[in-house]
Amino acid sequence: MGLTRITVTLPSDQVAEAVPGQIRRQLLGDALRRHEEEHGQFSDEEARAKVFGSAASSKGADAA
Repeated sequence: MGLTRITVTLPSDQVAEAVPGQIRRQLLGDALRRHEEEHGQFSDEEARAKVFGSAASSKGADAA
């Protein structure tokens, strides 16, 4: 199996925005995996509260 190298040139401002976002996603994923290992999986309601804030879970309760 051969390898192909592809080089992409991006404007500096796109790189400056993309790299921190990638690092944040990586760190968040690591933190979520550690949390699940220690405490088990998030419930759907916990996940919604984490993603959208606690206001989203109270709105969901009102709608139910």
